[in-house]
Amino acid sequence: MLYIKCPYCGIRAQTEFAYGGDATVKRPELNKEITDKEWDEFVYLRKSLRGKHLEFWHHISGCRQWFKVQRDTTTHEIFKTLKPHEEL
Repeated sequence: MLYIKCPYCGIRAQTEFAYGGDATVKRPELNKEITDKEWDEFVYLRKSLRGKHLEFWHHISGCRQWFKVQRDTTTHEIFKTLKPHEEL
């Protein structure tokens, strides 16, 4: 069982959380014109990185907050959890 430390609630079982995606991907600016190609790349073209990576997770069965997790995608080791506005 994988345990994740929610920055709001503390350590909980992985079953309480949902993976939310890559936390390093930058969304296109609001009210800025972008091409269909740029939008497709943002939505569909993601790299499947190996190693230490920053991800979004959602505490769906707890506080319902979003937060960031720095995790190794090959070993599942968790190094750090952060609130969404916090940086490494």
